[in-house]
Amino acid sequence: GDDEYDITKEAAAQRSTDNIITLIDYSGSGGVTYQINDTGAEHLYDGSIIQSGGDTIYDGIVNFGNTPNIQIIQNGAVLADDWWNSNGGLNADAAAGISHRFMIKVRDAGADIDGRRLIGTTRNENKTSSEFSINGTSRGNNVLALSESDDLNNQTASATIATWTDIINENEGYIGIDADGNSADEFYYSSWEYGTRSVNDFYERAKWLTQEGSAETLYGLPGELFRGITHEIDIDGNTGTFNAFEAVSWTGGTGQMLAINDPAAGTKMYIQLLTGVAPTDGLTITGGTSGATADVNVTVTERPIASPFVGQSTGSAIIGAYGLGVGADDLTASDLVTALDGTARTPPNNVSFTVGGLVSGEDTVLVGPESGGALNKSQMSLQATLSTDNITAVQVAATVPGGTPSSGTIRVVDDNGLERRLEYTSLTTTTNPDDTFVIDPAASEAEDATTATAADFTAENATAGNDVYVSYIDKVATATQESVTVVYPGSDVPLFVRVRDGGVDRGDTPIQPFETPSSIGSGGGSVTAIRTSDL
Repeated sequence: GDDEYDITKEAAAQRSTDNIITLIDYSGSGGVTYQINDTGAEHLYDGSIIQSGGDTIYDGIVNFGNTPNIQIIQNGAVLADDWWNSNGGLNADAAAGISHRFMIKVRDAGADIDGRRLIGTTRNENKTSSEFSINGTSRGNNVLALSESDDLNNQTASATIATWTDIINENEGYIGIDADGNSADEFYYSSWEYGTRSVNDFYERAKWLTQEGSAETLYGLPGELFRGITHEIDIDGNTGTFNAFEAVSWTGGTGQMLAINDPAAGTKMYIQLLTGVAPTDGLTITGGTSGATADVNVTVTERPIASPFVGQSTGSAIIGAYGLGVGADDLTASDLVTALDGTARTPPNNVSFTVGGLVSGEDTVLVGPESGGALNKSQMSLQATLSTDNITAVQVAATVPGGTPSSGTIRVVDDNGLERRLEYTSLTTTTNPDDTFVIDPAASEAEDATTATAADFTAENATAGNDVYVSYIDKVATATQESVTVVYPGSDVPLFVRVRDGGVDRGDTPIQPFETPSSIGSGGGSVTAIRTSDL
């Protein structure tokens, strides 16, 4: 208030500077203790208050920025009472670029609260996100630098984003994904799937999950506290089995483990630091739920934090944060993801070729390689003779052409001239450089009533040198359109399309055979069958 202080009373405070005031404790000499409480601290700013002989300290916080709403993370939690956001930011000074000035209690009952560490964040609806750390407050004013602007890739209302429940993190923990399409998995701490949504919908949903006031949970943490991986830790000396993710602790700190490369015998652990400092060589890390332990093996690597945790959206692509994984089927060549090994990877250009205008259950569709306007049956040749039943491999005398699907069907010409349709589940690259199609004999269909499957070459061999070609689509239509997805090889893939419906046993609407050359380009391709009646 404005009462005058009685001249007969001892001094209530000492001023070190304009920004550091100590309230004096006379209790040791039978006098009074001058102090403020937490409620009183909400009405003061622009420096520190030290009281109770230094056992209690409130330090000043100044945010240089334009945001009306900031959150403070202290001691592993988001402070629930954000009174400093009243009136769009308490004690703002727009001319000086200051949005907030307030005090936070950083020492209580003679102990620093988490080493006086604070993290300021902005995670407001439809705005850009930011984060700023104070690694130990000092007396006087401590600076945050938190600003925001309109996020042009996040303009959907929160109420709408809340309904996008088909966007899910399909797996949590240490997840293998072949994001770059080289047939070898890299590892991430998540595997997000978009469902029916776009890449930018995924970005908006990720921000919504972790925005200020979120009621969602990620990896066992409240959404508004979740930040992603802060440290990668080399470990050894394991005992017990860790969970895929769980709370962990060590002397001097706590965290949330988001991934471990082997729960029972791990050599790498990935955490979000919550309190204290990161563990150092030789310290034991203990799982809060599992009780498993592991020792720090020399190296602890601090990883950069993205804000928001997902990374950034261009509107049509995701530039993912460290360790954030997305299912390979949702990635495009415009995306960029960084695996837990720290290497950024560009996904291949997955493109689709579609044949439309089909009648389900009637049309037979064949899409194969094209040359000279016709089906190119000599696209490849056999490296080794096929002469047994239930073959499991077809080796060709060259590297398979670019744009070959990772699984699908091939046609192999046997010595009787019959083109066997074989289903393959994968490709194996050898050093010859002959490549091998891994065949599923049970799935390869029968050619006629006397042949068990197309994979039976006992009676009729397919001699080395015989023709082999990829049949990109090779089936009776099961929908009004059929498609195949391939990795675009850098140049267009010539295709030949054939659609037939003879009407026999498949309805009464035969058409004249439809044939046309086409191609798969960098954006894919499509053909619509022309249905000319042939009654």
